[in-house]
Amino acid sequence: MNGMRRAGVRAQRGMVLVTSLLLLLVVTILAVSMFRSFGIEEKIAGNTREKQRALLAAEAAQQYAEWWLSQGNAGLVVACNTLLSANLNQGAVCQNTLPAMDPTGNNNVANVPLPWSINNKPVGTSYLPVDPMTGNPMQLNATGGSATTYAAAPVFYISYLGTNAAGTVNFYQIDAVGYGGSQNAVAIVESTYMLTSGVTDLGAG
Repeated sequence: MNGMRRAGVRAQRGMVLVTSLLLLLVVTILAVSMFRSFGIEEKIAGNTREKQRALLAAEAAQQYAEWWLSQGNAGLVVACNTLLSANLNQGAVCQNTLPAMDPTGNNNVANVPLPWSINNKPVGTSYLPVDPMTGNPMQLNATGGSATTYAAAPVFYISYLGTNAAGTVNFYQIDAVGYGGSQNAVAIVESTYMLTSGVTDLGAG
């Protein structure tokens, strides 16, 4: 009787060891898969952040271009062949429009390489938005950067599209490009802006 009891105890101890090893293996697999999932989610969050930063930078340049047009600068229509700086009070309305955006083109979402160029010369107007809290322009870091730096300054390009039949409304195309922390995080926005001219009767007579 004692011999049979001892054999049963040894068999039970062996099953406990096998069960413990199986549970340890399952827990290890779950832990590794969780860590991998966390890493992927972190990358997705980082890419989303950089995409949003690039979009906000492009929209800031676009809004500045619209404001600049409304300040009486719409008549400065020239043949654009250089890169200007809005932070130096420069700007221009270009006679020629940029090619239409094409998702199958070169370098991200435009069918011309970025930065935009004419005759291999960068064109447009760069604009460094100013931080309202510090009064300082955005920081640039062409080698990569962090959450507070950008790979390149946003650039906008204003094209004159013409006027309406009555000659009272002028139309402009505004393209703007912004970057996140690297050259791979880029966003391009485009809008059509119109300015009206003429005399309005305010009824004060």
